[in-house]
Amino acid sequence: MSSLEVWLRGPLDGFARELMPVAHSLAQVREEVSTVAGRLTHEQLWKRPGGAASVGFHLKHLAGSLDRLLTYARGERLTASQLAALDDEARGNEDAAALTAGATATIERALEQVRATPVDVLFDAREVGRGRLPSTVVGLLFHAAEHAQRHAGQALTTAKIVSAIDAL
Repeated sequence: MSSLEVWLRGPLDGFARELMPVAHSLAQVREEVSTVAGRLTHEQLWKRPGGAASVGFHLKHLAGSLDRLLTYARGERLTASQLAALDDEARGNEDAAALTAGATATIERALEQVRATPVDVLFDAREVGRGRLPSTVVGLLFHAAEHAQRHAGQALTTAKIVSAIDAL
């Protein structure tokens, strides 16, 4: 991983300039999640310090929410499988490799979707959730990226906390 954050390394190939911040954010998340879980024990991965969400939850939710938000951005409704995955996010016993692979694969699909999104549809209306709340393609893509970045940051912070607790 470079010492510079992704957005400081210049444009990423194949992305519209209007969507470059989304691509930069997702690429940054991909780098961060690639290492966060691998250095934790299984117990640390699922530890909830002070009742906070575990690193495992953050990685699982990052992948699930990214998948759901991108589904809405395509103008599709969630599938039964996606709804079941949502219900399963709070539970988990997956290992670090599975969580990392799942998050990374979802981020790769997200980057491909962003790359393939035509600029002329960015302000097309979209609906979110069971309440069919109003949004746009660009609103969903930006929220998906910032939401993923938020959970990657929380995973990194929680990993540091559980590692420090165990080092005492």
